[in-house]
Amino acid sequence: MPFTVERVTACTPALEKALGELMPQLSGRLSTPSEELLRRLLDHPTTALLIARAEECIVGTLTLVWYDLPSGRKAWIEDVVVDAAARGCGVGRALVEAARRLAAGIGAERVLLTSNPARTAARALYRSCGFNEAETSVFVFNTHRE
Repeated sequence: MPFTVERVTACTPALEKALGELMPQLSGRLSTPSEELLRRLLDHPTTALLIARAEECIVGTLTLVWYDLPSGRKAWIEDVVVDAAARGCGVGRALVEAARRLAAGIGAERVLLTSNPARTAARALYRSCGFNEAETSVFVFNTHRE
């Protein structure tokens, strides 16, 4: 399947529709991001939304965010999802490699990501793209406790 990877610069109905179909494939608790959220994301100077497009269909997405610390600029890959019908065609690899190039271009010293141990295919992809598993833990605090 031929496809291209591009950085999104405008919120469109097609983008909203595609994300509404893709995000639940990442997690059943996710739904369509609002137009307001997408506009904020696209306008943010340290966030890049990448998509993979096969003809007119968006078949994958990845978000890259970066920030500066005293220890240097870091970038995180988040919300990587490839449509079930497009998996195994190199879409995930192309998205990750585009994010790595973008991170290098903006001067990030490290690119980080997290991946659930149950996502064996995704973890194999990240390893094959040169990522190594860090010996650390991620701690989470939910600010919207009930």
